[in-house]
This record gives sequence, C-alpha cells and structure tokens, in this order.
Amino acid sequence: QVQPVESGGGLVQAGDSLTLTCAASSGTFNHRTMGWLRQVPGKEREFVAVITWPGRNTHYARSVKGRFTISRDNIKDTVTLQMNNLQPEDTAVYYCGRSRYSVLSTDLSTYDAWGQGTPVTVSA
Repeated sequence: QVQPVESGGGLVQAGDSLTLTCAASSGTFNHRTMGWLRQVPGKEREFVAVITWPGRNTHYARSVKGRFTISRDNIKDTVTLQMNNLQPEDTAVYYCGRSRYSVLSTDLSTYDAWGQGTPVTVSA
C-alpha cells in the first residue's frame, strides 16, 4: 500500500514561490500518473496539476497554468510542484495523489492513494 507524504507548505506573501514535494513513505509512484489537488474548506476540490509516467505529459488547471510546474524524479521516486507568483486565491491544503494508471487523468476515482496534505497560505 503506497502512502504519499507531502512537504513544503507554509505561509508566504503574494508574489512569492513555494516548492511542494511528494515522496512515498511506502510503496512506489513508478509507472503511475501522479497529481496534485487542492481544497479550501467549503469549496470544491481542484486538480491543479497532473503528470503521467514517466513524465511525458502534464496537465494544469487554468487557474495555475503558467505559474505552477509539476515534475517528477523517477530515481528518487518523488513528485514536485513548483509554485511561482503565488496569490491569496492559491491558499488551500494541497494533496498529492497516485493514480491506478499511467495515463493522464483528473478523475478522482482513478486515484488510489492520497497524502495527508500540506497547507499553503498566501497573504496579500
């Protein structure tokens, strides 16, 4: 059973950058699509970025395109979300998830493991 573990969240000011990292405390991300989603209490979850295996294809939510970059290190078995020019509306808990498949997907039902999340707070 894989267990993703997120790190790197924190409190920053608008315009700052943060790098979130997802590592597997058990199991592996190899041969699977990986995704980051975020959730704000009272709002719908939003898939912000997805990357396929071994990293050929990516997908971004319109709200983060051009500011966020998802990447993976298949040797270290980690997935990174580089977030630049953060804005207050990016404030959320960010979760890393592993898909059952290697193809691009933003369908939550295709993901079989999620981390506990890391909070990101962006002040104006």
